[in-house]
Amino acid sequence: MSKLKLDEVTLEFFPRTGAPVLALDDVSLEVAEQEFAVIVGPSGCGKSSLLRLVAGLVEPTRGRITLDGTPVTRPGKDRGMVFQSYTLFPWLNVRHNVEFGLRIGGVPVEKRRHISDHFIKEVGLEGFESAYPKQLSGGMMQRVALARALANDPEVLLMDEPFGALDSQTRSLMQELLLQIWE
Repeated sequence: MSKLKLDEVTLEFFPRTGAPVLALDDVSLEVAEQEFAVIVGPSGCGKSSLLRLVAGLVEPTRGRITLDGTPVTRPGKDRGMVFQSYTLFPWLNVRHNVEFGLRIGGVPVEKRRHISDHFIKEVGLEGFESAYPKQLSGGMMQRVALARALANDPEVLLMDEPFGALDSQTRSLMQELLLQIWE
């Protein structure tokens, strides 16, 4: 059984004016357990739409998406998402951004602290636990977003061009970090 499966998924957008926009047409895909899959293509081809479907942020027009055989119908903690743009809560410091999903999920404070400490260390941000997003570089903010996604122990990690806005040196470091965490 595939970990993640898309069966004949189509996604259309219906703008208020103009014709419908076909973002994805009859897409089928299977991703196995522990597989590292990359979706590539030109700008506007539907990569982000595909990730948003798998994340449960939008519903397909047609077709079916399953994770471990269970239909994906809404967001869930079994899927972690790191967006292209910085999506940190500006009023929360690094620790509280990493702990956000854990707090919403009712994880006790002591356990949240242990988990956030682990992932803050994993992404190399020890010493920045009390810093706010406006005090961080772009690369640091993406590391916080990655730590937050990983803290919930997702079955699938979805990343939408998370390093695209970073300089080449930081991008290389982040790619190495991601591979180390994945292994």
